[in-house]
Amino acid sequence: MNVKNIFILIIFMTLFILPQKAYAFKFFQSCKIFSNYKFFSSYKIVQNPEGVYIVELPYSKIKNKFIPYVSDTLQTNSDIYNSTKAKLVVNAGFFDPKNQKTVSYIVIDGKTVVSPEDNENLMNNTVLKPYLDKILNRSEFRVLEDKSHHLFYDIALHNEKIPEGLTLKHSVQAGPMLLPDLNLEKEFFVLVRDGKIISESASALHHYARTAIGIKNNNVYLFIVTTNAPMTLQELAELTGKWGMDKAMAFDGGGSTSFDSKELHVISEKNNEARKLKSFLILK
Repeated sequence: MNVKNIFILIIFMTLFILPQKAYAFKFFQSCKIFSNYKFFSSYKIVQNPEGVYIVELPYSKIKNKFIPYVSDTLQTNSDIYNSTKAKLVVNAGFFDPKNQKTVSYIVIDGKTVVSPEDNENLMNNTVLKPYLDKILNRSEFRVLEDKSHHLFYDIALHNEKIPEGLTLKHSVQAGPMLLPDLNLEKEFFVLVRDGKIISESASALHHYARTAIGIKNNNVYLFIVTTNAPMTLQELAELTGKWGMDKAMAFDGGGSTSFDSKELHVISEKNNEARKLKSFLILK
């Protein structure tokens, strides 16, 4: 190619090709493709619908970095985010604010670090005693490991056996299970007598901020439902279904719903004050 042809090619690119690329980029920005779906090193965050954030955690990115965390004393989600220097932190299991003890089983590195059976307020509650078998068997998010140290994510009832060939590495209990079935009665989030609901736990039937975790193709998804778009547990189950989860379960919600990362901070307690919590999931 001679000098004249090279000069003509440069003029053509300057006048036509480069401006078209710049226009295309501006077009995508105007469609909010870039501003609405944010890509980061280990996770993705999208807001859809308004007031609801879905955080995608691909297995290839998180592997051994997504783990439970339990605090000796109650602390806010942002406290844990700052002290652990984690990439993100989300609230997890249930707890008793009166004695600061757990109402959920938490397993870290194969060891049960806190157990609801050690919570005397729960175990000695005469009203709840007839239903303790359901409460103690609530759903949990599990990280399972095979002999090759490959990890598998699962959601199952606490008493459900670990599949053969796998060991339990981590788990965080809360509930109820949302998918494939909504276990409101089975996990004692509603009490039904003579076909009528006479009581509920975790404001199951009312609209509140919610936190949920889902699994699809061994990737993890977090659902952060803010006070701007409160949901019932039934609506939360429908949301996880719309996103195609294989399995999903709820974590503690209401004022406990909280999330912290560099890009997003969610507080759901009244007066915009963060609630102090017991257990979390962190991405190191």
